[in-house]
Order: sequence, then structure tokens, then C-alpha cells
Amino acid sequence: MDKIRINKYLSEQGICSRREADRLIACGRVMINGLPAGPGDRVSEADRISVDGKEIEKRSADSYELIAFNKPKGVVCTSSDRDRAVNIIEYINYGKRIFPIGRLDKDSEGLILLTDMGDLVNRVNRSSYGHEKEYIVSCERRLSEGFLKKMSEGVEIKVPGRQEGEYRFVVTDPCKVRKLSEDTFDIVLTQGLNRQIRRMCAALGNRVTELKRVRVMNIELGGLKTGEYRRITGKELKDFMRLINDKEETGLKGPSFTGGNKI
Repeated sequence: MDKIRINKYLSEQGICSRREADRLIACGRVMINGLPAGPGDRVSEADRISVDGKEIEKRSADSYELIAFNKPKGVVCTSSDRDRAVNIIEYINYGKRIFPIGRLDKDSEGLILLTDMGDLVNRVNRSSYGHEKEYIVSCERRLSEGFLKKMSEGVEIKVPGRQEGEYRFVVTDPCKVRKLSEDTFDIVLTQGLNRQIRRMCAALGNRVTELKRVRVMNIELGGLKTGEYRRITGKELKDFMRLINDKEETGLKGPSFTGGNKI
């Protein structure tokens, strides 16, 4: 059987990044066939690998549950909602326990990913790695060049603090913004602040009327119909996992447009 480095194996199994795997190995928390793992050890599917005494369930790449869902307006991504709106998990009724990766607010629509891997949720949501999310946004008022410039450079917005009723002011990170029509633009974010785009537009005197997410990293909404989902497999899944690992190994990369999204 082909063997790969133990840190790469742990990463491909969705346990942690290769960098974190190196730390676990250095601390003696990884075992191979009952013996402490070394940083250069190589393993195959035939080996028994455990982390903190728990043996890893071996999974092929296509055994991961990762789905792309086109969320309709009115569906919420939290387990409880004051408006008693439809919950995303109940709406999909997938048949296996899955978790949304990030959120789209109740009034927004478009692409959201769901998975059965809790560690993957944390790794994609970790804002310090700057995973790209792309949106198409329509506004109430016409878009000026000044508005687009300020959106791209960063806007001071008021966001909820850690305590209920607490707020703080932050300046959003620079991002890519592209005008699509008189009142519609495309924006690529690497942040995930609460209702960020709506708050940015409001701070500049405009109001969002339509907001649709069309891409998360390499996964695009494409022709997926509202309320439908598809399973991510094969090369698309492998590329997705590679992007996560590359970000964790090399740090941030600047945002870019897909160039193929249509309203």
C-alpha cells in the first residue's frame, strides 16, 4: 500500500491541519500501531492510528458528508429562532447529522455548506485563514463610485459584542468589489462579521434589498435551484480540502472573483 506522512494522513482524515498534526506528534499524542509517532513517520490504511487514545475511523475522501445547499429566504441557520422560522436542518431533512458551515441570515439566500465533520466547520469558519465567500448584492439606491471605493477599502460598522446588548465598532477588512449594474455589485469577503454586508451598506447610506451568496472558496452555487442541495465529491471535494490545508500552511491569500457568476 502507498504510504504518506502521518501529518498529511491526519489532515486528509479531517482531524486537523498538518501544522497542528506536527504539534500533536511532538507532544506524544499520536500513536501508530501502539507506538508514539515521529514527525517523519509514514502510514497507510493498514496502520492503526490514534490521537489522545482514540483510534481514528478511516474514511476515504468521498465518505465525507459535505453538501452545497441553496438556502431560500426565511430559513435560519441556527438551532433556535425567536420568529419560529424554519430551521435549515429541518428544511433539508438529510437523514444524517450534519452541521452548517457558517451562516446566512434569515433574509439572505444562496450557497451554504453543511457537513458531518465538526472539525471541518471550525477550520472553514476560522476567520484568520481568510477563506473566500462571494456575494451578489442589490441595493435600494444607485451605486456611486465613492460607495464602491469605500466598500472595497473598509467601512466602520457597529457589530454585536460578546455580551447580550453589547456592541463594538470595527473597520472591515479590504475586499474586492465589482459593479454589475446601477444598483447591484459583486463582493468577495474573507471576513464573517454579523450581517456584515448589510451593515456596511447601511453605514454608507444605502440599504440591501437582495443578497445572495454564490461561492464559498472553490464551490460555486452554479445552477443549483433554490431549496435544493447537492453532495460535494471527487475532485471538487479534494480541491476544497486542499485549499483549507494550503491556507493553514501558508496563511492568507488575496480575494479574487470567479468571473462566471450571473444574477
